[in-house]
Amino acid sequence: MKADDKRLVWRLNRGDATALSAVYEMYRTDLLRLAASMLSDTAAAEDIVQDVFVKFAGSARTFRLTGSLKGYLATCVANAARNQIKSASRRRAAGLDDTVDLVSSDEGPEGWMIASEAFAQVRSAMEQVPSEQREVITLRLYGDMRFKEIAKWQETSIKTVQSRYRYGLDKLRSVLKDRKP
Repeated sequence: MKADDKRLVWRLNRGDATALSAVYEMYRTDLLRLAASMLSDTAAAEDIVQDVFVKFAGSARTFRLTGSLKGYLATCVANAARNQIKSASRRRAAGLDDTVDLVSSDEGPEGWMIASEAFAQVRSAMEQVPSEQREVITLRLYGDMRFKEIAKWQETSIKTVQSRYRYGLDKLRSVLKDRKP
């Protein structure tokens, strides 16, 4: 547990609004990358990150940190993204989801990251990685979660998580290599 995280949580528990802003500024980019990697929809990713922070703000006075703050927030974002993916799958299965994903027109700090060509290529390549592998990769790289934490979250063994990570990265490398001119 980082000392900065402990200090921020202490301030949050005492109602310091600037502490919430500091947490948001510190982790929003990584959380946005995590959500965007899982969803391949930047507008939905932005919504999820905002929703997670709104809920976090609502529980700030009673929140107790037992591990990494970034890991906690990443888990919240990943859970919300996973729920949205499941919900979208159910809607598509029912024939109710004929909408096209919209790209955010936000030109703010998140906009440059999401709009960059390299990010778009990786995001597109990530879509070709099986969902369980993609989830492990995003939680590990963007959520800074350990394999043990991911295994617990996915309710599987550490070896399985490590295999998913390795095979997912291999698939990602292969897809990106095939796209080079």
